[in-house]
Amino acid sequence: MLGSKTKILAGLVGTALVTIFVVGLAHSISTGFAGFWGGLPFWVIVVFVLGLAFYDFYEECVLGKEWHNSDG
Repeated sequence: MLGSKTKILAGLVGTALVTIFVVGLAHSISTGFAGFWGGLPFWVIVVFVLGLAFYDFYEECVLGKEWHNSDG
């Protein structure tokens, strides 16, 4: 298993990469042909998904809760 510092560092790097990619994609959609109002639904989805990603990072890496398989 990974140590807690390694888990936090890997989680930060992964979450940062996902954030950079998704925000860049949303920015390019909004400034391109779709315009602001055409890209607004995508921005709503991006904010929701990034909220889920940050919550998962906090729960998994900072609090240390792990997923367990209930099947045994």
